[in-house]
Amino acid sequence: MYKVVASDMDETFLDDRHLIPAPNLGALARMRELGVLFVPSSGRPYQSIMANFADIDQGLMQGTYVISYNGAFINRYGDPEPLMRTLIDRASLEWLYAWAVEHRQAVHVYTASGTTYTQFLPPEEEEYVQGIAGVVRVDDSIHDLSFAAGEELVKIIFMDTDFSKCKRIGEELAPKLDPALVDITYSSNRYVEFVPAGVNKGTGLKHLAELLGISIAETIGVGDAANDLEMIQAAGLGVGVANITDDVRPYCGLVLDTHGEDGAFPELVARVLEPEHAAA
Repeated sequence: MYKVVASDMDETFLDDRHLIPAPNLGALARMRELGVLFVPSSGRPYQSIMANFADIDQGLMQGTYVISYNGAFINRYGDPEPLMRTLIDRASLEWLYAWAVEHRQAVHVYTASGTTYTQFLPPEEEEYVQGIAGVVRVDDSIHDLSFAAGEELVKIIFMDTDFSKCKRIGEELAPKLDPALVDITYSSNRYVEFVPAGVNKGTGLKHLAELLGISIAETIGVGDAANDLEMIQAAGLGVGVANITDDVRPYCGLVLDTHGEDGAFPELVARVLEPEHAAA
């Protein structure tokens, strides 16, 4: 019987305004009645994820956990002190940032404090991040990481509306990075992400299962893109929302008929959790 539903946030659990669709609030309530923990799992910082739940009934999330930074951090819900944390090699991130400056590449730099610094963003990305907590715009005239002096760094991502360009950047830079230090993944049809080696949402889910004393087979992983793949593969049941990318779709044990932005979780409850509990 499934005890945990771990879900990506953007394009999976949230709508295009970074808000929780009303149907998903009902699904959270039903999961709690069934004794299933809902665990947000995102590439964003813990603080940014918590902001998405600030205006809901906090009882719906009581006693659960948050997996953030693509699995690098795990927190108890409501406690800003992480139970587990992994930082990226700083020299590698500094090299990647210098590459972004040289190429005027839209970039997000993620810190352990929860602040995300952005630079060289096109207007559509500026508009997109306005709805995300903790984002700080850095002037394009700055060419070093002085804005993050004293900050611990977790990951860096490059953005382009042409997703094929993101793929090309990842392929171009991979041979120049130490695979023992940095992994590369992709998300949201516009990001190439550089994260600590060995860190992904799948390892985050495995660590959480160990923390809870349950089998990974008792978990469900829900996502929409490549940075959710390891979680989908690791979980007892890997689920894609209807807008799952074609490269990840074949790895899903179930693909829902509902798009993430429309609130897909009532369908997950109806098709998987309700029948399981009815049969118990």
